[in-house]
Amino acid sequence: MDFVLDLLQGVGIAAAVGIRPWLPFLLVGVLAAANLGIDFDGTEFAFLESVPFLAVIAVLFVAAILTERRYGEALPTAVYAVLAAALGALQAAGSLADRDHSIIPGVILGAAAAVLGFFAARSLFTRVRRRLDAEAAGALPVYAEGIALVGAGLSILFPPLAVVLVAALVWLLAGGRRREGEKYAGLRVLR
Repeated sequence: MDFVLDLLQGVGIAAAVGIRPWLPFLLVGVLAAANLGIDFDGTEFAFLESVPFLAVIAVLFVAAILTERRYGEALPTAVYAVLAAALGALQAAGSLADRDHSIIPGVILGAAAAVLGFFAARSLFTRVRRRLDAEAAGALPVYAEGIALVGAGLSILFPPLAVVLVAALVWLLAGGRRREGEKYAGLRVLR
């Protein structure tokens, strides 16, 4: 049972990292440094809670925010998806290593959950952004950061909630694809 809970914790964190990587990553590092719900000490993932590593993540977070404000997007989609997968795999593997489990399921499912979180959030926020004026659309990254932060925190405090987070992301992604199909089907009727 401990393995399942640790895996769910890692998958939930990874999914949150996929939504927006920087704040969930910082939250997990701070909580791990304080040994609250997760701890990377004594594992090969101890660097995830080290101050220098967390400082680098904080600098990357600020750089991403500034770049996003200036250019509208911090990184190209493919680069962001790969980055999310790598960071999600690290977090999920670290969660399993915390209690001396094999990290392989964490690497695989963590990367998959992060990619799911990335594409579901991107689909949702792209659809929402089209309906908002420029000022309101500018607040969407704040909402995304908040959702990711809450998702990571809840996954650490109560790992079974990761199932709800992943199910919600699957539902959002499927709903977005279904709506795209409906839009084009309706356009065919207009001919």
